[in-house]
Amino acid sequence: MDKMALLRAEHISKSYGEKHVLQDISIHLDQGELVSLLGVSGSGKTTLFHILSGLVTPDNGKVYLRDKDVTSTPGSISYMLQKDLLLPHKKVIDNVSLPLVLKGVKKAQAREKADPLFAEFGLEGTQYQYPSQLSGGMRQRAALLRTYLSSDGVALLDEPFSALDTLTKTSIHKWYLDIMQHIDLSTLFITHDIDEAILLSDRIYILNGAPGEIRDEIVIKEKKPRAEDFALSDAFLEYKRQIISKL
Repeated sequence: MDKMALLRAEHISKSYGEKHVLQDISIHLDQGELVSLLGVSGSGKTTLFHILSGLVTPDNGKVYLRDKDVTSTPGSISYMLQKDLLLPHKKVIDNVSLPLVLKGVKKAQAREKADPLFAEFGLEGTQYQYPSQLSGGMRQRAALLRTYLSSDGVALLDEPFSALDTLTKTSIHKWYLDIMQHIDLSTLFITHDIDEAILLSDRIYILNGAPGEIRDEIVIKEKKPRAEDFALSDAFLEYKRQIISKL
């Protein structure tokens, strides 16, 4: 950990009655990183995210944001779910700026803060449309912008691109890596998709077993932005082989 760890989870365990879900999980997220949490269904990934975001209290362990204990403190860390959850009756700009309004910012000021970011997020011209007028990829961009506006530099993304078709997913991956260079957002990312994890991540934690444990941590050494043909390279296939052997 040569950079400052923005987010740390230390020795997290969680059970529901007789069912042990997580066992002694310790992970960290550094400034500017994108770290994936990869594992089969039922390995406790979403439970861990609920604990990191303060929605669920662990049986053991602590969560720290910038060295401050935020265990069981909702609202400290932005959390974006699989579904974009845009409110259909609100214009896109009001959906995006909703977290600011909920924090007490006046609607006009919230719009003013959100508006310049629409161009950066590739959403220029959609401000006064309704979510139903946007494509799936554009809706995800809007949801990511909302997450960014509500974040304190750290975001948890739970399979944000899983509902998109392959072509849309490919273009949004490229876009997301690009936007990460321009905005100050460190991201912890749940995915089932091994290719997606390798393409996007600086590091990958493999969560597996019942109860879920961190089985391995894989560092993706290739610098970002990565070459267009990275997914066809021998290095990419070697990472993939390594990950499959751990799952």
